[in-house]
Amino acid sequence: MKILKPPALKKGDVIGIISPASSPDDFTRIEQGVRYLESLGYHVKLGKHIFKRYGYLSSTDDDRADDLNEMFADEKVRAIICVRGGYGTPRLLDKVNYSLIKRNPKIFVGYSDITALQLAIFKRTGLVTFSGPMLAVDIYSNFDGFAEEFFWRILTSREKKIEIKNPNGVELNSLKPGKATGTLLGGNLSLIASIIGTKYQPSFNGSVLVIEDIGEEPYRIDRYLSQLKNSGVLCKISACILGQFTDCVPKEPEKSLTLEQIFNDYLGNLKVPVISNLSYGHIPQKLTLPLGARIGVDAKRQKITIIESVLA
Repeated sequence: MKILKPPALKKGDVIGIISPASSPDDFTRIEQGVRYLESLGYHVKLGKHIFKRYGYLSSTDDDRADDLNEMFADEKVRAIICVRGGYGTPRLLDKVNYSLIKRNPKIFVGYSDITALQLAIFKRTGLVTFSGPMLAVDIYSNFDGFAEEFFWRILTSREKKIEIKNPNGVELNSLKPGKATGTLLGGNLSLIASIIGTKYQPSFNGSVLVIEDIGEEPYRIDRYLSQLKNSGVLCKISACILGQFTDCVPKEPEKSLTLEQIFNDYLGNLKVPVISNLSYGHIPQKLTLPLGARIGVDAKRQKITIIESVLA
């Protein structure tokens, strides 16, 4: 597959804002986020349907897909940032105009529920997308300084080598030693599991798998990993990186396996390097990761490096 890299973002460019999953609890967060982007010298275009609410979705499937397709069709829009995650992007996968995206590669940012959309886009177009901060979650107010610096660096720089480093005082852990390189794929574990076995699942052969999640009890993390194992995904990866599993605690600890036990059960026998505690996921101090880019992993040295430019 030919990998598509979006053009780098620069001051004065137009950033599109869409809400392909759920609505924010407070719509003023969108307005605050827009003011932040404009204060940095960017122009902003809002999706037509981002101020709607449709149950746990931001709008109907057709509305949300139309906003996504329209942003990719608009030649003036150079980047697209999602309002938030939540629920609903798997419902859009058959409504996305992938040929349009392939003809108009541009920066696309989101995480959590956006994972399904990002993996489907990579499968159908080869476009590198960015798993990182969203407008009404991270960006709109008190944008964490560590997350903010890395976010803008990765969206604006054509550096050919960038080390993915945790904030000071937060150590990476080596669960299994070794070195590997591969295409970075993954995101939110429950959303990865949701597209396994569908026509929107990318090939994980030789990939570096990164996973994170929030609010899932250990037995559910176990279930998702069993899906990856039984579908043949885990035996094909070249390395695994564990992000943050926020609030993934059992209601009855005495009747539960720990996350550490579960990860060891599924990853311990793989002959690939495994690193844990990456500052990635549902946390303020989050790294922005380029899904679809080539990265190198050295678990013994606790080092993760992007080994190519992720922007055109």
